[in-house]
Amino acid sequence: MSARWYARQRGTPSQIAAFREQAAQLTRGIPAGAHVLEVAPGPGYLAIEMARLRGLRVTGLDISRTMVEIARENASAAGVGVDFRQGDVTKMPFEDGSFDLVVCQAAFKNFRHPLSALDEIHRVLRPGGRAVIQDMRREASGADIATEVKAQGLNAVNGFIVRRVLAGLRSRAYSVDQFEGLVAESRFGGCSIGSDGIALEVTLEKTA
Repeated sequence: MSARWYARQRGTPSQIAAFREQAAQLTRGIPAGAHVLEVAPGPGYLAIEMARLRGLRVTGLDISRTMVEIARENASAAGVGVDFRQGDVTKMPFEDGSFDLVVCQAAFKNFRHPLSALDEIHRVLRPGGRAVIQDMRREASGADIATEVKAQGLNAVNGFIVRRVLAGLRSRAYSVDQFEGLVAESRFGGCSIGSDGIALEVTLEKTA
């Protein structure tokens, strides 16, 4: 799949409105000027919306150089400062305890070394910090996928493509039980998980 095609599909007006709402929800309760990291931000729309809020200092780390370029272009066009960098989630170029909040959306199922990724997220969080992982859930049905794609406001052709892509990605996704087992092996030790439609939301906290 073309990175720029993907970026266009994620940048529709309805998608940007959803990112704006998600940014407000994810950052609720963290102080003005807090440091936020988005892992695998792709074209950067969520990171950009978070950076608009209360002077938050937002960094994005993506393994794809092309996505980093696209995200930087989008941030520049939006007039928002986000530090987008190229790098690997299992070897992040940040000091211990660098961030108040770490977010990872729609990417965790693609990580080759998920336990190492969780441990790195734990390392870069400050004590008392929080991480939120939002991704597809393995239990998602075909009807759940169709409802999700309809909400994205895509045209018929792109909607068909996205439905096919999501159906294929479902095989990589984690069930609630699988994710709980993975987190139990990590430095976090435990988590809280919610699910709705195609989505799984995992909240992790680093002990103060």
